[in-house]
Amino acid sequence: MKKYTFVLLILSLVLTGCWDRRELNEIAITLALGIDKVDEEFQLTAQVVVPSEVSMKQSSGRSTVTLFQATGETIFEAFRKMTIDSPRKIYPGHLRMLVIGEELAKAGVGESLDLLSRDWELRSDFYVVVAKDKTAAEILNVTTPIESIPANKMFNTLKTSEENWAVTKGVTLDELLGDFITDGKDAVLTGIQVFGNQEVGSSKQNVESITPAAQIQYDYLAVFRQDKLVGWLNESESKGYNYIIDSVKSTVASISCPEEGKVSIEVINSKSELKGKINKGKPEVNVTIEVEGDVGAVECHIDMKDTKTIDALEKSYEKELKEIVHQTIETLQKQYKSDIFGFGQAIHRSNPKTWKKIKNQWDEEFTELTVNVEVDMKIRDTGTVSNSFLQKLEE
Repeated sequence: MKKYTFVLLILSLVLTGCWDRRELNEIAITLALGIDKVDEEFQLTAQVVVPSEVSMKQSSGRSTVTLFQATGETIFEAFRKMTIDSPRKIYPGHLRMLVIGEELAKAGVGESLDLLSRDWELRSDFYVVVAKDKTAAEILNVTTPIESIPANKMFNTLKTSEENWAVTKGVTLDELLGDFITDGKDAVLTGIQVFGNQEVGSSKQNVESITPAAQIQYDYLAVFRQDKLVGWLNESESKGYNYIIDSVKSTVASISCPEEGKVSIEVINSKSELKGKINKGKPEVNVTIEVEGDVGAVECHIDMKDTKTIDALEKSYEKELKEIVHQTIETLQKQYKSDIFGFGQAIHRSNPKTWKKIKNQWDEEFTELTVNVEVDMKIRDTGTVSNSFLQKLEE
């Protein structure tokens, strides 16, 4: 008997309850946060789930989310001030999206991200984006169709776009902070915008018609130098960036036919490699991109059964992609002076001793860096038909 009593005493010490347990009726589950700069304070906006509206049994048809907002000298202070409005403590443990206002991004986001980087309640798998031409609060104040919770819509749209279009980039908080502190690498974030009637967009009326009055849509990539937003890439430059850093999973590109018209190529596989070297005492980077694709649509008169036609299409794709990549690199070197590609890291890997000498002047070295680009494209499939039926229609 004494033996069993001793075992029970030991188990009572190790089988303790959860010290950090939170009851669901005590917390406000937050799926999206927005941070803006208002005068000298931080404005924090929390998109919180309304429990009764996500329950099939209790739903009354009202909005599935509500917003709480507070300002403070620090993000931590703003978090706590929300309790004067919210009946429950804001809980960001299930966060999916962090939206940073453009003005705050231009001023620098380092201070505002410190709390989020050290908060034990936060997981690190949420996406960070920048509100373009809007505040973060305005982005979070738009209702969305298909996905009734706007944070889920933003998360899933970014994930889908990154995998299928290649002009956006899903960046988590850990990845962003890693880019901020890594020598020879600057950060990018995807931009997000609101189009349409903002006033109607914040009401349930916005999702009651086929075409919403206001819609949230992703833009292209925001370029950072250190922790400050310095500019935006356009569509082709954003795609060029993703090709360079080996982040293209799939996309579609239209290339010119030999005479007139277009051929659409679906990229099914892409691989890129960066190699740094020192050439005659100067840093240099080689970018090699290998692409595989299928013919998706033919809108011109070409013979798809002729191997010479396939060769010509491959060469055309290589030429156009090479031009896009060169233009992307030139924009970053001459306009923004920001090494978002990690060319500095490539030099570091190839020649650590030289990198140690030049890393403090890398901003200047990057603008004059020689970058050699090679593109190899292979068309694997032309579809279930050889030549387009359009040729028959026009005969």
